[in-house]
Amino acid sequence: MKKLIITALLAISASSWAQTTVKVEDAWVRGTVAAQKATGAFMRLTTDKDVRLVGVRTPIAAAAEIHEMSMDKDVMKMRQVNGLALTAGKPVELKPGGFHVMLLDLKGPLKAGDMVALTLEFEGAGKLRFTQEIQVPVRALGSMAPSAEKHEAGHKH
Repeated sequence: MKKLIITALLAISASSWAQTTVKVEDAWVRGTVAAQKATGAFMRLTTDKDVRLVGVRTPIAAAAEIHEMSMDKDVMKMRQVNGLALTAGKPVELKPGGFHVMLLDLKGPLKAGDMVALTLEFEGAGKLRFTQEIQVPVRALGSMAPSAEKHEAGHKH
């Protein structure tokens, strides 16, 4: 009987994490030139429960990693991180110059208008994992993030 109750509680807990919602907004991937083998993916993530983004997969690259860019004195440094904490209700920006997803060893060039499939992997309490599939548009190389474009469009000089 005890075993049955524990199993039921675990199933309820797993099902509640399966219902966790991660809102993905303003997602985009930077376009590439012909010989370029890496690019970045950017987005804003908001979740209804505390979780961690622990992995990313895509069919268009051999590897996808969560990276952080930071300044150390006058040197820009980029390093892989093993996860990114998302606090319930607080948006987290993955953006150029900060946290972002690196798509490495691309299988071909990416041009504006292409769509990239990404699988985001999250980890919740008790190390329970779940994934979320998204389709992300490619933006032209050198274009700004969507929120920066919105700002520029409404800004008069």
